[in-house]
Amino acid sequence: MARADLVLSLVETGIKGDLPRFKKTAEALAAEAASRQHHHLAEKLRNLLVTSVEVNQQKFTFAPELQNAFYELPAQKILDDLTLPNSVVSTFKEIIEEQARKDLLRSYNLEPRHKILLSGPPGNGKTTLAEAFANHLSIPLYVVKYEGIINRFLGESAQNLDMLFEHVKSQRCVLFFDEFDAISKEREDLNESGEIKRVVNSLLKQIDMLPSHVVVIGATNHASMLDKAVWRRFQVQIDIPRPTKKMAEKWFDSFQERIGHSLGFASSTLAQHLSGLSFAELEEFGLDVQRRYVLSLPDSTKKIKSITTSRLSYWKNRYKNTE
Repeated sequence: MARADLVLSLVETGIKGDLPRFKKTAEALAAEAASRQHHHLAEKLRNLLVTSVEVNQQKFTFAPELQNAFYELPAQKILDDLTLPNSVVSTFKEIIEEQARKDLLRSYNLEPRHKILLSGPPGNGKTTLAEAFANHLSIPLYVVKYEGIINRFLGESAQNLDMLFEHVKSQRCVLFFDEFDAISKEREDLNESGEIKRVVNSLLKQIDMLPSHVVVIGATNHASMLDKAVWRRFQVQIDIPRPTKKMAEKWFDSFQERIGHSLGFASSTLAQHLSGLSFAELEEFGLDVQRRYVLSLPDSTKKIKSITTSRLSYWKNRYKNTE
């Protein structure tokens, strides 16, 4: 009988999508099985682990003409690493379950949802959310590079986009379009060129034809600029807001746990002073304080409150100047 703590850890890490810890726990189970003379079980576990590593190490072969069209972003984050509204987390857990249990859905003539549109102000976790999604499913995350798609020659941009979609259909993956409005602008805009309109037409066609084993995630900071037909293509539309005071408090709790010391003020106080900042800006503030903390060693503990006060003043003035 396997140790209960290892079984619980295996289930927990599997649910959270923490693949490195999942593999370590499975290796521990294999070692325990061997110590109990259950050699057949231990060998099977080790073979599964080796096969899993070999599969995960297989590299996607990029077509030469698409070398500059997209790149793979290592997916390391999990949903627990993000501070998001409960409704957003709940929705993503539903989609993860649908993708993970796709065979059951298909037995009832249903397909998992796989077209997701994220909107909201910059710096609040749209890219990180795509990364966590790919990590939970243990599939690669490919980020589109627009400079490799958009071409000044007539018709080539739409052709490049078609090639990109045809190429990624060959495997399970997440295809992420950051700043999605760059290639999905409103076609009725008189200021836009015919080339962009051709790109939008091609994009809509490809999204319609995309198989459910490819998850497409579009992210935009300018939802109003998207073509109306684009919205209809996405089964899931989620707004990612700026952090509320409560969310900022939770983020500061997590950040102080990550760096291993207090910032000298209660998280609620910091959240109040920095109200209105995005998560990316809160991260920059925290790292700003941490740099001064490290450079003030060994007296940092005594100085942390004055360090944070100084950086708070700077960041509050900086934010006012950019409003």
